[in-house]
Amino acid sequence: MKTLSIIKRSCLTIFSLILLNCTASPSTENSSEKTLFVGSETKDCTGVAPMKCLQVRENATDSWANFYSNIEGFTYEPGFEYELKVRTEKISNPPMDGSSIKYILVKQVSKIKK
Repeated sequence: MKTLSIIKRSCLTIFSLILLNCTASPSTENSSEKTLFVGSETKDCTGVAPMKCLQVRENATDSWANFYSNIEGFTYEPGFEYELKVRTEKISNPPMDGSSIKYILVKQVSKIKK
């Protein structure tokens, strides 16, 4: 009887340790992945101050739009058109003059000379 009790406690302890060591996967509630197409030229635009904006679209058939943010891990080179997989994350307390979304490069799918 004493041996059975020790086995039960040991199993319970091991099970508890396993549960404690499991890590939850990162929350996808505040992040998602998307495809962005980046044009071969930048355009003059005005955010807080005059600047150059990447030309971006989410679908190959959409019109180009100014992109006022940056993409972490991506280095733009003029004269090339890119297809990128990016992860977006919501910024909980963004600066008043900044975006509420952070863009992070996941993969550069293509880079084509234009």
